[in-house]
Amino acid sequence: MPPVGEVAAAEARSGMVLGGGAAAAAVGGGEDAVVMQVAGAEGQDSVITINCPDQAGLGCDLCRTILEFGLRITRGADVSTDGQWCFVVFWVVPRTPSIKVRWANLKNRLMSMCPSNYPMTFYPEITQPGPSQFYLLKLFSADRKGLLHDVTHILSELELIIHRVKVSTTPDGRVIDLFFITDGMELLHTKERQEETCSMLIATLGPSISCEILLAEGFQQGFSSLPPTISEELFRLELADGDNCSRSICAEMKRVQKATINFDNTLSPAHTLLQINCADQKGLLYDILRTMKDCSIQVTYGRFWSDKKGFREVDLFIKQADGKKIIDPEKQDVLSSRLRSEMLHPLRVMIVNRGPDVELLVANPVELSGKGRPRVFYDATFALKALGICIFSVRITEYSERVQNEFVFTLLLMHFRLKLGGRQHQSVNGRSTDSSWMIAVSSHCQTALSIGTVLSTG
Repeated sequence: MPPVGEVAAAEARSGMVLGGGAAAAAVGGGEDAVVMQVAGAEGQDSVITINCPDQAGLGCDLCRTILEFGLRITRGADVSTDGQWCFVVFWVVPRTPSIKVRWANLKNRLMSMCPSNYPMTFYPEITQPGPSQFYLLKLFSADRKGLLHDVTHILSELELIIHRVKVSTTPDGRVIDLFFITDGMELLHTKERQEETCSMLIATLGPSISCEILLAEGFQQGFSSLPPTISEELFRLELADGDNCSRSICAEMKRVQKATINFDNTLSPAHTLLQINCADQKGLLYDILRTMKDCSIQVTYGRFWSDKKGFREVDLFIKQADGKKIIDPEKQDVLSSRLRSEMLHPLRVMIVNRGPDVELLVANPVELSGKGRPRVFYDATFALKALGICIFSVRITEYSERVQNEFVFTLLLMHFRLKLGGRQHQSVNGRSTDSSWMIAVSSHCQTALSIGTVLSTG
């Protein structure tokens, strides 16, 4: 019997189709609600088509799952709904050639998100599913550079989501890693799934590693506060005029700030047309649709496409939860401000001196559902591994002292010294594109610039 979640080798065949058939347009939430045309060669787009009943925030949830599987949306997407039924098409490719996409698992996850075929009101009050069960993964092994990312990479491939990490290093050079995780497949309670997880870790990291999975009774994510000076620097909206940065980075930030957001209420009697033109970034569609979901904005039709200069054009026909157009200038300004913030600061990065120690802080917004941005911890550990920087400990907490909650990853770095020109912290104010995170950073903080740049390639 193959391990749980194992994907047949036949999936790699050229032009393979998962799903499809005459019933595709007839059975909501059925076998053919999700159809995948998997690319036959590296670099080609795979096409994911979802055809199922609609529900509030479904587009955001679909984008999140696609990102969790290590895919990026390339040339665009089409979204259409009549309030009862939706039709969505994504063109995707793996973020890096090293990512092995479990297409069958992705199809199953997307199908599980499709509502059943029953009458429903357009955008009813959002009801969240019950919380996932938390588990404790205990690893004991010899320490080495990049170990934490290697474990994170394996857990990501297994669809296991990390919520908290505790790292301890013993005097004899061994490490005890504790991962508090949930299972995207909701199967970690089974012996087969636990054996698959430990077997894959041992096969990849070596037989000297020991692995144990336990139920984490009473686990809570926990909230935290930050020192006022750190909080102000990390979450400030704009770069100060006095910030120094390289000419190329400053030019890129100016390019990002040229994003245009327009509201048009003349083209449709029932909907407001929202038009966005902005620099592309990782997860841009997710950021936009998450903002719509959190602001209770209904998207009836949407089209996203890219030009050759690295910009995205987005057309969304939208309305408020009460079914009315967005005519009030104040409401337009609130939505526009929220979208601009997401485009400029999808993630925030800071390096902090704490006496003899140096910490890397990475913050990202939390959805109202309580979920953070996918694969942030994966990218952070990848960046540090590429730079040869060891991680001594990790804290993952939720920061709740802003209008929008943020997950803050705090990584204590080993054998690493950083000169900050007399300052105690250095903001990196990161943002991401499909090729790199563009960083605005003081010229004396080249290490921070390197971390922000490498983060994009994970």
